[in-house]
Amino acid sequence: MTDRRRTATIIIHKEGELESKSIRVPLWFLRFSMIAGIVLAVVILVAAALYTPIVRTAARVPGLTRDVERLTEENRQVMQLAERLEYAEARYTQLRGMLGGDLVPELQRPDADVPTWHAVVARIPHAAACYEDGPSVPVHWPLDQAGVITRGPVEPGGAAEEHQGLDIAVAQGTPIRAAGGGFVLDAGRDPEYGLFVKLQHPDGYQSMYGHASRLLVTRGDSAHAGQVIGLSGSTGRSTAPHLHFEILKDGRSIDPRSQVTRECRNGNIFVGGA
Repeated sequence: MTDRRRTATIIIHKEGELESKSIRVPLWFLRFSMIAGIVLAVVILVAAALYTPIVRTAARVPGLTRDVERLTEENRQVMQLAERLEYAEARYTQLRGMLGGDLVPELQRPDADVPTWHAVVARIPHAAACYEDGPSVPVHWPLDQAGVITRGPVEPGGAAEEHQGLDIAVAQGTPIRAAGGGFVLDAGRDPEYGLFVKLQHPDGYQSMYGHASRLLVTRGDSAHAGQVIGLSGSTGRSTAPHLHFEILKDGRSIDPRSQVTRECRNGNIFVGGA
């Protein structure tokens, strides 16, 4: 009786047979089998949970390999382009030197943290006596040096873009001097001419100075001939440091070279018609 309570009988009956088979199994064996089955099921679930990310990661490996190969090839192409660009810049520098592009020296490094300028004087010591006192018509060259005239007046309606006045290539920070005495009619920033100064002179004359890097006068100030009113630069619509110099008579632009005289010339200043 005691043995039967500690065992379980499993009856096996096959379809079509008259007799059945019975198997007695100890209860402890059944309990052990159930516990082992539960443990095995848990182990299988945990293994599946851990194995799934591994399988996903493994599936991504071929794609990552292709991305690495693609980036390696792109990096190689970038290095080739950098070498070609360096070669092109070297050739451009050589060609620019052959064409005289280095006539205008750069006084300021483009990457300088703090802009620096050479000394600025109000009047040229050896030529101060030739400047007029008080209001006067604009007849003086606006720079201490000749500079390089890169563009002159272009009348409207021609093949080239309309342009008033002269573009004079000079180094960044070169002093800009008033071509005549008068007062500052306007000064500020313009999309075309950048930092500019416009002077009003007697007899309906006006003079304009554009693309400055710094202005030394403000609207309403008086300015005598030869006074430093700003420093040259490349502000506004400009590709290199230069001064845009313009003279107007009764609101109409005239060629400055027909107005500027031989007076107060310094060094080899170019004056048209001289």
